Order: sequence, then structure tokens, then C-alpha cells
Amino acid sequence: MRSSKSSSRNGSWRSALTDDPSLDRLNYLLNEIASKEAAPASGSACGAVVAAAAALVEKSARLSNKHWEGAAAALERAHALRVEGFGLIEEDAQAYIAFVDAVRAQQEVETAHARTVDVPLRMTRAAAEVAELAVQLAQHGNPNLRADAVVAATLAAAAAESGLTLIAVNVGDATGDARLAAARQLARKATGLAASLRPPGS
Repeated sequence: MRSSKSSSRNGSWRSALTDDPSLDRLNYLLNEIASKEAAPASGSACGAVVAAAAALVEKSARLSNKHWEGAAAALERAHALRVEGFGLIEEDAQAYIAFVDAVRAQQEVETAHARTVDVPLRMTRAAAEVAELAVQLAQHGNPNLRADAVVAATLAAAAAESGLTLIAVNVGDATGDARLAAARQLARKATGLAASLRPPGS
């Protein structure tokens, strides 16, 4: 009987997975990233990973109210970070296209270039905060959701490192750029947080 109920639930989930119109947006994004067009590309993928990691933190926090008094605040902040990460998917693509247009027109190139650094910096900052929330949930939240929190931290760390890579590329020879230094520190923090959750020997 239990397996029958499980099969029914799985069938409903699969139906929702294929019928939900919002999933067309995900498929559209993936197709666009995979296309020959210049944008969206790695920056948009990074934003999507930030949003996914934040969503996992939301799930863990939502089911941790009985385990940790900070769960409600973590849920609220994780939701805000998910919304921010999702918005940065489009914003990064727009920043790149605007920069290409500015170079071609030779107008406001510096402003457009600055945006190609500032957007991934915001991704990196959001990713580091998601990693921090994930560690808190892994340590204090519902133990049944610990794996979700650990994966959230791992994804967030990967997004932070990815943001750092993009910033380093876009900064170019300006290795003393304060934004690059800030991104490096944030990525290091996120990576360290994720590593702190790994089982010994992993």
C-alpha cells in the first residue's frame, strides 16, 4: 500500500514537472545558454545556481521551525536571495549585450564595462551569504534536511568561485581592482563554509 501511494505521488510530481508552465522558462533558459548566441552564458548560469542554492536553503529553513529559532529569519533571507539570484540571470545577459553595444558605438564604454564586473560581484556576494545560511541550517536545522543544506552550500560555493572567475576575466589586467579583491574574499569564504560541512575523508 505504501508503495502504491508513493507511486501515485511520484506520478503526480512527474505530471507537474511536465505540465507546469513555469518549467518552460527553465527549459528556455537552458536552450538559450546552450545556443550559439553570445548571451546568456556563464554569468546567467551562475545566477541560476545562486537561486537554486537559495531555494534549497528555503526548503531546509521552512521545515526547521521546530528545530531552530532562527529558521524563520533564514527562510525570509534565503527567499530574498533566491529572487535576487533569479533576477541576476537576465541582468547579466543584459550587461554583456550593453557592453558589446557600447564598444561598437564607442559610447559610455567604461560605464558598461563596470556593469560586467558589478553584476557578477553581486552574484558572488549573494552566493557567499547563501553558503553562510546553509551552514547555519546544516548545524541547527532539521537533521532530515541536512543533506539539502550541505548541497546548497556546495552549490553556493561553486557559484561564488564562478563569479570570481568572471570578475577576474572582466577586470583583465587591473589585478589591484578592489572589486576583484572583494570577490576573492567572498569566494574564499563560501568555499571554506562548504568545505566545513564535508564528511571527513570526502
